[in-house]
Amino acid sequence: MTRRITVGPFNRVEGDLEVRLDLADGVVRSAEVTAPLYRGFEQILRGRSAMDALTLVPRICGICSVSQSMAAVAALRAAGGVRPARNGVLAANLAHAAENAADHLTHFYLFFMPDFARDAYAARRWHPEIAARFKAVQGRAAQAMLPARARLLQIMGLLAGKWPHSLAFQPGGTTCAIDLGERVQLLSIIGDFRDFLERTVFGDNLDNVLAIDSVAGLEAWRDGRGSDFAGFLGIADDLALHQLGRIALPLMSFGAYQGEDAALFAAGVLDPSSAERTSFDPAAITEDVAHAWMRETSLLPMEADTDPDADKPAGYSWCKAPRLAGGPAEVGALARQAVDGDPLIRDCLARFGPCVTTRVVARLRETARLALAMHQWARQLDLAEPFLERGERGCDGTGIGLVEAARGSLGHWIELRGDSIRRYQIIAPTSWNFSPRDRDGVPGPLEQALVGTPVGDAGARAVTIQHVVRSFDPCMVCTAH
Repeated sequence: MTRRITVGPFNRVEGDLEVRLDLADGVVRSAEVTAPLYRGFEQILRGRSAMDALTLVPRICGICSVSQSMAAVAALRAAGGVRPARNGVLAANLAHAAENAADHLTHFYLFFMPDFARDAYAARRWHPEIAARFKAVQGRAAQAMLPARARLLQIMGLLAGKWPHSLAFQPGGTTCAIDLGERVQLLSIIGDFRDFLERTVFGDNLDNVLAIDSVAGLEAWRDGRGSDFAGFLGIADDLALHQLGRIALPLMSFGAYQGEDAALFAAGVLDPSSAERTSFDPAAITEDVAHAWMRETSLLPMEADTDPDADKPAGYSWCKAPRLAGGPAEVGALARQAVDGDPLIRDCLARFGPCVTTRVVARLRETARLALAMHQWARQLDLAEPFLERGERGCDGTGIGLVEAARGSLGHWIELRGDSIRRYQIIAPTSWNFSPRDRDGVPGPLEQALVGTPVGDAGARAVTIQHVVRSFDPCMVCTAH
């Protein structure tokens, strides 16, 4: 017999989330994911001055605000034909990487790992140690991570004046130039960040961590190591987390952290089943509202309007359903590292496919790569050159801003007329991962990943549901925007 349950609201998730599950024989047979909050930033932006976007969009989210700023900057830059100062690009990369790395640490220490301290795992041999370290509010790990995260975010004070909701990010670069003393501070902060990763997260030099190129190598590296990452790997093996949250949808990345020659992380689409990588085409993106509480509109983001319809009979979420070439796609750190060709992540995909384990491994692997890149960007700043170009900006036209937030691909589409915003569309990372069904009835990535999850007699209290949902690191306020 099939029975329906509702899981939610979720704690330790940014924003509001509900999941409805159909269960039979103690297993999830189908899922519907609901974003129950509507916000309306796209409507707020209509008719406003073009540059007002830089004030409004960072307020979509308090933990992804630099990502939202960067997407708006990129869209305005494309619409207005502006070329940024080289220092401005480097400074923006540094601030953006600091925010994304801070989000990865927050997810691991505060959102994901505390679930293993629950009483449901009290009989496991590792539970006493994990509970002492990761139990929500009481665990020792948060007491060590939070000061390290706060130190990392001091980068925002140096390069952006404040965080969140900084106005420093502009189409021509950034408004906060730094001097030699401030660069020394910047390098010191990045050094402290690397030290925390090496001492606490990995328990090893980052060069050694990034030299691991296979699952077998990761297993050999983990044995006997006492770090938090090694602790997670041991739990993942014991609970077979590689069997949870498995899907085989295309992995998509817009490419992240622009450089003079190429992005740090490449753009593209990877088929996790065949490991075939193809180029990314922005024109292949559509957004379906068949099961969203929205009025029908164009499928193309540049031509679509966002108008709510709270009484729509077929609707069950305020989230639309983004699609790539007509189908759902998974985004996030796993997609970024897989598309970029990271050998460890590619081997994890070959062994397990996209799942709870590979998503967490990819997120921490990316954090290590960011620490090294940030050091290089800080040294590349030319303090004698400007951080902001003040050239003329076009007042009519269209532009697309595509960036990578911590949780995945973020896009802004803008249309300007007489320097006013005629149309603005936002597709956030969790909109991709937590999308409802589309007009063909195809479920979104989380809806597919939850199918087959064992819940036993626990029903809505099953911790396995929490593991699958949190493995995507959702941000629901960005989703509903």
